[in-house]
Amino acid sequence: MEKTSEQIRADLLRPLFSTGPGYWTAVAIAASMVLAGVFAFCYQVYNGIGVWGLNSPVFWAFDITNFVFWIGISHAGTLISAILRLCNAGWRRPVTRCAEAITVFALSIGAIVPICHLGRPWLFYWMVPYPSERHIWPNFRSPLAWDFIAISTYLTGSTLFLFLPIIPDCAAARDLTRGWRRKLYSLLSLGWQGTPRQWHRLETAMHIMAIAIIPVAVSVHTIVSWDFAMTPVPMWHSTIFGPYFVVGAIFSGVAALILAMALLRKFLRLDEYLQPIHFDHLGKLLLTMSLLWVYFTFAERLTTWYGNDPSEMAVFWSSIRQQFAPLFWTMVVCNFIIPFPFLAIKKLRTITGTVIASTTIVAGMWIERFLIIVPSLEHKYLPYSWGTYRPTWVEITLMVAGFGMMALLYLLFSKLVPMISMWELEAGVRKAPAVPRHVVSLKPRPATGIAESEPFATDLSR
Repeated sequence: MEKTSEQIRADLLRPLFSTGPGYWTAVAIAASMVLAGVFAFCYQVYNGIGVWGLNSPVFWAFDITNFVFWIGISHAGTLISAILRLCNAGWRRPVTRCAEAITVFALSIGAIVPICHLGRPWLFYWMVPYPSERHIWPNFRSPLAWDFIAISTYLTGSTLFLFLPIIPDCAAARDLTRGWRRKLYSLLSLGWQGTPRQWHRLETAMHIMAIAIIPVAVSVHTIVSWDFAMTPVPMWHSTIFGPYFVVGAIFSGVAALILAMALLRKFLRLDEYLQPIHFDHLGKLLLTMSLLWVYFTFAERLTTWYGNDPSEMAVFWSSIRQQFAPLFWTMVVCNFIIPFPFLAIKKLRTITGTVIASTTIVAGMWIERFLIIVPSLEHKYLPYSWGTYRPTWVEITLMVAGFGMMALLYLLFSKLVPMISMWELEAGVRKAPAVPRHVVSLKPRPATGIAESEPFATDLSR
């Protein structure tokens, strides 16, 4: 039985106003992980970056692994949401906000990681391309300058892409709240009254952002891959890294989205909105990305083996059958062997099956990022400069803090904003577009309550 607009709003606004002890327990755990990371970072700033396990020649390790991992996680949200919006896929409606929130939060975490890697993190603003009194500009050949420009552009666009669909829902929540919440939602709703002019402008802005954010998302992870491909390091100087990184980003991002949806479905009791069909469709996309990931991984290893360059073969054998072999084969098992049957067989492509596959994929993709970085740096071109790397408690704590920050941001966001777009869901129930196609009068209507904010309260087709 289809729900009415009032039932949809009651169900999706309920988590904003009812809070149980489980929520505060989760917030406390996530906050404690973040505080541990803050302590580790302060310890690092006080004692210097030497408290990490970095050494010559391994100057990138856990930090850049986490950076590439979180930037990759961010791609699924905006990229999938934008493509599904442009294709007008009806099943996307309960999924888009979950995905868009992942993008903004993962990008925020990823942007913090390079700052932690700086020897003097309080001078991070030197990466900003601004003219100084002595006309000293940042070094544009530095990957730090590339990453700053790419991430700041992507984060700005993703934040706008997340915020625009929230405006009508904040107006609905504004009319049901009092006190500080009403002031907050009034600020976020930007004076929204649900007039045809406002709906038209909102839809136009969302359409423009959906078109613009796709090339930005692809270019950002391509730039991240250039951090490696532009460097003369064994198995990095490769033309395949651009598409390889983009495929890996979408692969890990879709898996993270499925995990987030499953948690929201369980703890916010959204079973009637996040249904098995959503997990089934995302599972098919995850299967496609898994096959593409296997192809690119095989192609990368095949060309290295066939070329038989001594410096690259040292990295090749170290990851296939030497000290990094356990991690490499764990990565293969997590990214293909376990997920493939759960995603390829329809009876296994259930909510539980896709969650199991996504859990292993998230772990496997973090290992993949680690294996891209550390084995190559340990085995430079000249054997006398080879070295080893072992992480310290500071790096491990900062990595754990990243996951805790992601959980904390998601928990706080779910308490302030409906995790499913109410007005888009109502549009799906009514089998109508979100904005009336034929608008004759653009005269604003008076705001008398939530019902006035409904985009279909008046028939404007005549």
